[in-house]
Amino acid sequence: MEQLIALERTYCADNYAPLPVVLHSGAGAWLTDIHGKRYLDLMSAYSATSFGHGHPRLLAALVRQAGTLAMTSRAYYTDRLGPFLQRLCEMTRMDRALPMNTGAEAVETALKAARKWGYDVKGIAPDRAQVIVCAGNFAGRTTTIVGFSSEAQYRAGSVSN
Repeated sequence: MEQLIALERTYCADNYAPLPVVLHSGAGAWLTDIHGKRYLDLMSAYSATSFGHGHPRLLAALVRQAGTLAMTSRAYYTDRLGPFLQRLCEMTRMDRALPMNTGAEAVETALKAARKWGYDVKGIAPDRAQVIVCAGNFAGRTTTIVGFSSEAQYRAGSVSN
C-alpha cells in the first residue's frame, strides 16, 4: 500500500491530500481497497459518479455506445444528443439545456449566462456585475471558480485575486 501511495505522490500534481486508502474496485455504493476492506462510498467523486460503481445496466449501455461512437466534438450533430436533450427539457420543463463534462464547466457557463443577462436584460453598467457566492463553497478548480473559495490557498493565483 505504501508503495502505491508513494508512487502516486511522486507523479501526481499536488492538489489533494487523499486519505491513506488504496481503492481497487467498487460495486454499487461500496468500494473495496487492495486489502479487501469495504467502504461505503459517500463521496461518489463529488457527485460526478453518483450512479455508483459497476451497475450492470449502465455498463451494458456504456459498452454498447462505446462500440458504436465514442466522444465527439459538438462540431458535429449526433443521433443521440437531440433525443436526450428533448427528454431532459421535457422532464425539467426547460426550453433548452447545455450538457457539460464537469460541474466546474456548468458553474462557469451559469456565471457567463447570469452576467450576460445582467448586462443585456437588466442593464447593468459594463464591468459592474457582481457575483455573490456562499462561504465554504467548492465548485471546481478553474481559475474563476477558485477565486470564490473561502480558502486563501485555493484563491492564490486566481483571476479574482
